Amino acid sequence: MAAPEATVSFEIRTEVTPAHFDGLLSFIYQKYVFPLYKHFTNIRRWIVDDRHILAFTFSDPEGKWYVDIEIETGNVIQVRMRPSGPMVPESILDRLKEDLIINVQLFEETIRRTTLYFAFVKSEEIMLERAPDKRKKALSQIFFGNMLALFVIFILMSYMAFLVFQFYTPIVLVVSQFVIVLFADRIMMRMGDWPITPANPDVYILQYHIPPGEFPTFSRNFNRELLLQIKREIYERTLALGKPIDCQTANEVFLKYGITCRPENFSTKTINVYGLVKEAAERFNISVPKITIANIIIPNAGATGPSPSHGLVLITTGLLVQLEEDEIFSIVGHEISHLKRRDPLSLFALTSTEYLLRVYVFLPYLFFFGFFYFFLALSGIYFIAKFFEARADLESAIRIGHPEVLAGALRKIGFRKIQIERLKYSRIGNWLGMDPHPPVTFRVTRLENLGDPSKIKHPFIRSMIDCINGLLKS
Repeated sequence: MAAPEATVSFEIRTEVTPAHFDGLLSFIYQKYVFPLYKHFTNIRRWIVDDRHILAFTFSDPEGKWYVDIEIETGNVIQVRMRPSGPMVPESILDRLKEDLIINVQLFEETIRRTTLYFAFVKSEEIMLERAPDKRKKALSQIFFGNMLALFVIFILMSYMAFLVFQFYTPIVLVVSQFVIVLFADRIMMRMGDWPITPANPDVYILQYHIPPGEFPTFSRNFNRELLLQIKREIYERTLALGKPIDCQTANEVFLKYGITCRPENFSTKTINVYGLVKEAAERFNISVPKITIANIIIPNAGATGPSPSHGLVLITTGLLVQLEEDEIFSIVGHEISHLKRRDPLSLFALTSTEYLLRVYVFLPYLFFFGFFYFFLALSGIYFIAKFFEARADLESAIRIGHPEVLAGALRKIGFRKIQIERLKYSRIGNWLGMDPHPPVTFRVTRLENLGDPSKIKHPFIRSMIDCINGLLKS
């Protein structure tokens, strides 16, 4: 229960520029407050020193309590919730907090549809950001899932291989999988677009939020070739000359091509990706892995390789755009944990053992129990994989610190999944489905309630217990 008149305050960091602050509050009102008008009252808006404020009251249907909510825009959005007294359930405050964060993410997603993103790495090929094609999506699912999907694919292909290799098929397939594990870092490196090295450590991001009313005309007049030409000219006027990416230079280039830009819609940032990965590796006492950037808009990161010394971390520009530096650092810590603990090798051992048992021990029984067996085996493998992911969350919190930052990062990039996980019919499926990650809601809540992570002595055992409890509670 909340203490009487206690103010619950929290921050929401947003990537939108000041020009959209008014639109953000309008979005929250239209998409969240107004549709639930029976619960929200006392709605008001005002501006103080260029800071837009939206306030409203959430009331108990029985009239026993209420919560006053105030949202103040800025580079960091300030939210203050004032419960009327101790009768306000903590679950209500948590739900209101999550609702507001999700609505900010939904607004950002809307803005991204009309935002021009340019990402640069010095001395590397100039290319436009892109949505991944089907082949890239498939490869991303394989590698971002820590090789688990790849192993499952090999298992399903094993029956075709029997026609060729017959008795030796299991050995051939297991050896093939092991070879892929050994060279996974090289395979994943080919998926990336730009290598990150000590001599070339930074990624530069330029964003221009195109006003929605101007976006249809912009789309018609500027194709990918012309945008690539604009991006290349911005690069030649800045990074190629040893100057930083800045909005003034970008605006000059845009004007040259007939684009009248509003300075308040521009933003830039520079991320020292190598420095973040190097610092995370030092926290885990391993050598710095290879690093590559995939210039795609989907926010994600992955790690693979047979050992810490032969590992690789892949980060998408979408992740660099959407997250703040400390959030990126916490995500990198999660991926470094996978390398430190050799999780790809552990998953290889797990899936290979299941496959060999199925071929040499359970094969006579598959005719009668085939479907049930496959469901049980694959659900079991994916459920055990969740232990590794939950352990990586804990180890990032322990080594990097600030578990609430990792929780916020997961909430940002997983808010769509959180919406689905709220549905009652999906809760067990979230635990037993073919996804190596635990439900995002579970991961976020666990990190936010973690307390002092340094007191955790056995992260893997703790993660096993927490995942089992999470399944049982679902």
